[in-house]
Amino acid sequence: MDEQGWLTKRFEEHRPRLRGVAYRMLGSLSEAEDAVQEAWLRLHRIDATTVENLGGWLTTVVSHVCLDALRARTSRREEPFGAQAPEPRVVRGEGADPEGDAVLADSVGVALLVVLDTLTPAERLAFVLHDLFGMPFDEIGSIVGRSPDAAKQLASRARRRVRGAPTPLDAGRDRQREVVEAFLRAARAGDIEALLAVLDPEAVVRIDAAARIDAPPADAGKPREIKGAALWVRQFVALSRGLRFVQPARIDGSVGLIVAPGGKLSRVLTFTVTNAKVTRVEVIGDPARLRALAIAML
Repeated sequence: MDEQGWLTKRFEEHRPRLRGVAYRMLGSLSEAEDAVQEAWLRLHRIDATTVENLGGWLTTVVSHVCLDALRARTSRREEPFGAQAPEPRVVRGEGADPEGDAVLADSVGVALLVVLDTLTPAERLAFVLHDLFGMPFDEIGSIVGRSPDAAKQLASRARRRVRGAPTPLDAGRDRQREVVEAFLRAARAGDIEALLAVLDPEAVVRIDAAARIDAPPADAGKPREIKGAALWVRQFVALSRGLRFVQPARIDGSVGLIVAPGGKLSRVLTFTVTNAKVTRVEVIGDPARLRALAIAML
């Protein structure tokens, strides 16, 4: 095997880990691929035979690229980092795997991506590298330009945000989670009977103006509220196609659902549960209200 073939083979061995790190850092599959491709390009600018730990070197490079991307994204108010980045064609070839992309997105979970998006770039990097990939704090500190203790504090702050404020054990919340998850399963399956089984007959759905996607011109900009499960459940199911990017999460201390295509929060559903039945569903899409919500992993 020639040197180029050897280097490509070694790089491909590390690609899944690099891609996983970059995706959790950036929340975008295309941007993650760009970050991995940048590592490949930088690898060609050095003598790879002098690198003792190729996996560690590549992880560090990808981490630096992602950190720069997050900082640039923040300063440009979420302008996509990958807009001008070259497409990673050098080593894609047979490695392109659309189904693998979908599996990766599902395995990470949109709730985690949404919460990670609320962290500072340094907090996000410290949490991802240490808590999800086991990198020691001395190496993380060198990437973010801080001491190992400071890196540990970054990860600790991030961990508290991801998990949310500690709450006492609450059997009622456990039951609420069961009801909300049953609601989600029924909606995903389009099972009207199962959905009605978890709804109170007088259940109310309220959809704020920003979350409405079916409003006629006369109702544009107005919220909608309907009382009576039988009156709105069929339309709700019809409008709930593509529920792949919906996941339960803790929202202001209660169990609800977040809708986050590509890991970007677009809507939140909050639930009022009484006697194991949903009595109220509120669909929130207003950006200001979404930013004010405290969202954490269950």
